[in-house]
Amino acid sequence: MFKKILIANRGEIAMRVIRTAKEMGIKTVAVYSKADETSLHVRFADEAVCIGPAQSKDSYLKMANIIAAAEITDADAIHPGYGFLSENATFSKICQSHGIKFIGASPEHIDRMGDKANAKATMKEAGVPVVPGSEGLLDSYEQALEIAKEIKFPVMLKATAGGGGKGMRAVWKEEELLHAWESARQEAAAAFGNDGMYMEKLIEEPRHVEIQVAGDKFGKACHLSERDCSIQRRNQKLVEETPSPIMTDELRERMGTAAVKAAEYIGYEGVGTIEFLVDKHGDFYFMEMNTRIQVEHPITEQVTGFDLVREQIMLAAGEAISGKNYYPQMHSIECRINAEDPYSDFRPSPGMITSINIPGGNGVRVDTHVYAGYVIPPHYDSMIAKLITTAQTREEAIQKMKRALGEFYIEGIKTTIPFHLQLMDDPDFIAGNYTTKFMEDFNLDPSYAEMD
Repeated sequence: MFKKILIANRGEIAMRVIRTAKEMGIKTVAVYSKADETSLHVRFADEAVCIGPAQSKDSYLKMANIIAAAEITDADAIHPGYGFLSENATFSKICQSHGIKFIGASPEHIDRMGDKANAKATMKEAGVPVVPGSEGLLDSYEQALEIAKEIKFPVMLKATAGGGGKGMRAVWKEEELLHAWESARQEAAAAFGNDGMYMEKLIEEPRHVEIQVAGDKFGKACHLSERDCSIQRRNQKLVEETPSPIMTDELRERMGTAAVKAAEYIGYEGVGTIEFLVDKHGDFYFMEMNTRIQVEHPITEQVTGFDLVREQIMLAAGEAISGKNYYPQMHSIECRINAEDPYSDFRPSPGMITSINIPGGNGVRVDTHVYAGYVIPPHYDSMIAKLITTAQTREEAIQKMKRALGEFYIEGIKTTIPFHLQLMDDPDFIAGNYTTKFMEDFNLDPSYAEMD
């Protein structure tokens, strides 16, 4: 087992890893930018090293500085969390070359599954259902048009190096294709330095349902059931829940089997997710694989009693998985609390938290790194907390979430708490009747701001 883990991340995920490592008797090292020197992960790690100025490119993305911090503190493993370098094949390889265990995917798996076109081809080989579309990258607009006519509109153009909704365009008819092709390529080139595009059939009324998987170095994998991540804004998840409201035992079995087949086909080692689109007919299609821990992993932990960060560490240390699949025993919902103003197009709201009350009670979990007096820097993702409620039924979990949101008091900045309060009252959400397009027709009610 590792003696000391450096966490190459910040905020709540750094705190999350520190907590499990301490429970396992493993020493921890926090790294931080100058903007994060007062963050809780710096305070609660056994050691802390400043790795640069506020900008991510000069700190949390600076591989040389992170490796140097690991070496000077004699850390024998690095946990990358999510985001930043968590799915960077070069960083994974550099860790290997320095004799430091990367608690994440191998460079080969990151390369193979990180490129969406290659991942789709690999899943097709594995016998996992994929969305009809182009075989690999598109060579030209003319080829894009030919394939679009073949699979029939509507279609979706996607950047192969994409993420966060960048380089994606839905195209409903032929006349729109050329403009979508050109604008998506320009956006992808600017965001990722790669304008490679591929095309898929646009799945109508889709649900975004992911299956949590874990695999060991012996080639065995298991799944821990699903999470529904369909409540999104601009392809960014806002709320997740498990079980999915659309799930049946038969569908879960088929999706779980496909996810395990995918993980075992590539010999995946570690925890990850196989993400699917599920259409209104109950057919599902592989979308992508995330080769890291997910933001929404706590809801899976709550309904299975399984510590996924501990499992990551154990698998990285060479342990075998149990070999059995895990199924939800309760219902859990996660609301991402962001420092954003929902009434100003979700504009970021950095600044000082002057006062805060964190909810508690049975079935309530809050993962956060903020406190009264903490200054939220403007340089990073705006998520400041994850509020998770767990109960025997979905209805009870929603009621518990409403109660907990009502207790979650943050002053000094704007947050998305009013949005979540309104969502928990929404008839379609309560009925489980939503798709990835839900937010397109969601009208914010300012009266909920008064309840915050």
